[in-house]
Amino acid sequence: MKKQEKKLLFGSINYKIMLFGIFFMIVGFFLMSGGGSNDPNIFSDEIFSFRRIRLAPILIVTGYIVQIYAILKSPEK
Repeated sequence: MKKQEKKLLFGSINYKIMLFGIFFMIVGFFLMSGGGSNDPNIFSDEIFSFRRIRLAPILIVTGYIVQIYAILKSPEK
């Protein structure tokens, strides 16, 4: 009997691009975390830092765009 080859849905370059996008999203979510206060009665202005308001969301959206590109890129033949 002949064995059937299992073919992956995407090419290897697509998976590498996906990992790159996942890395961007993980870094973005990590940068967004924290900044709160241990006491709920005390307000901390640290949550409005550049890192949490601008940098982290840009990284997360970039990660999603990279994921979409990796999915739509045609695999090499």
